[in-house]
Amino acid sequence: MAKCFATLYEAIEKMKKEKLNFGIIGLGNIGQRHLKLLLQNNFISVKATCDNDFNKNPSIDEAEFYKSYEALLANPTIDVVDICTPHHLHATMSIKAMKAGKHVLVEKPMCLTTADAKKMIAASKKYKRELIVVKQNRYNQPVKWVDELLHKNKLGKIVEVHCHVLWNRNDAYYKDSDWRGRRKTEAGALFTQGSHFLDLLVHWFGEVKKATTWNKAINHKIEIDDSGNSTVLFKNGTYGKIIWSNNVYQKNYEGSITIFGEKGTVKIGGQYLNKIEYWDVKNIPMPQQEPIEVLPNLYKAGYQGSSSNHHKVFEDVVAFLLHHKKNNLVHGDEAIKTISSIEKIYKNSEQF
Repeated sequence: MAKCFATLYEAIEKMKKEKLNFGIIGLGNIGQRHLKLLLQNNFISVKATCDNDFNKNPSIDEAEFYKSYEALLANPTIDVVDICTPHHLHATMSIKAMKAGKHVLVEKPMCLTTADAKKMIAASKKYKRELIVVKQNRYNQPVKWVDELLHKNKLGKIVEVHCHVLWNRNDAYYKDSDWRGRRKTEAGALFTQGSHFLDLLVHWFGEVKKATTWNKAINHKIEIDDSGNSTVLFKNGTYGKIIWSNNVYQKNYEGSITIFGEKGTVKIGGQYLNKIEYWDVKNIPMPQQEPIEVLPNLYKAGYQGSSSNHHKVFEDVVAFLLHHKKNNLVHGDEAIKTISSIEKIYKNSEQF
């Protein structure tokens, strides 16, 4: 009996030591959110942080602070590099991290071109490191319900799908940034505000095959669009309409996806795809929805961004890398489909 207890004790102690060592590159708004949640995970240890602004040093015990991301990559204790930098840096940093022997968790969008996405995937295979893209909205309960409906074909043939991303981004959001609103560094509103929505549409209906698009900056002095709409055809034959705007007064109004099927119509919405707004499905009552806590990011520029369920992404990273459990993580070979779809939408666009 004593031996059994000793063995159990040893197993528990081993589990306590089973941790992933993280290094975070980029301590802006989303990087700070990641850092806070990573520190709350008992199976993650933050060993290093990095930002080119020394004033963002979080001064964490047992964590080195670097101004150079190359120096962070040289830290041999780090297992996973969490990249929370501006979009145009994602590809280069991810590839160098994997070359340095680190797994990569990169914020959306994966990158800004399909060509770069292919290079990232090639590096993942070459260096045998995991490439995971943050897609936290897949963990929203309403999204999971729609997943189940579609997987079990409960809506029948899908007639069409409508997606609305109607948010607020004020002038300070762009003026206070050295990369937002610029074509080379942000590329377009769909890469930033629309990325999570395109991820779900592509996940459910396949990549965008054709698109006819109108987009323009109509309310901000920026190089990219702040408004647009696109009529698209997805790979599985579903017809769709995507409408986006960063011109809503004062605060985010709606982020929604409405699916029209031959056996039902469902709309998931709220501000962050966190609420069932309409449910009329043959022989299936609407699920009972518990109150959902939405954790908005409060940005210095005065607007609110969405930030729910990142902690679930981190939990799945631990489960996957430490225990080889399959879960809801989005890897590079899947995330590239969103990038290629956004490229097609913009490629076939007109500005009025």
